[in-house]
Amino acid sequence: MQWNLRMKAAERGIWKSTEMRRLLAEAGVEISAGKMSQLWTGTPNIVRLDELDVICAILDCEPSDLLIREPNKVAERRPDRQQAASASSAAPVVAPRFGNRRSEPPL
Repeated sequence: MQWNLRMKAAERGIWKSTEMRRLLAEAGVEISAGKMSQLWTGTPNIVRLDELDVICAILDCEPSDLLIREPNKVAERRPDRQQAASASSAAPVVAPRFGNRRSEPPL
């Protein structure tokens, strides 16, 4: 996923993370300076849904405007089907054991 917060904020005339953080605080969401920096400068690993809801309300957008799918990157992560087939054919063959292979008890 691509995180598109800065672009959507710029479309609403918000150019600084401190301004966005202030607007979030006015809406009742306190975000630390470190987390705001992560939201503003990169792609965060975690975004709480209540924070996402307030961000969307402030920017007058939908979550899909902030989270942009990247299907090409997903396809690159998938193993190639031919590679997977050759890997499974290279697996050792397991032979079944028949009968009782237990040792006899001592006399």
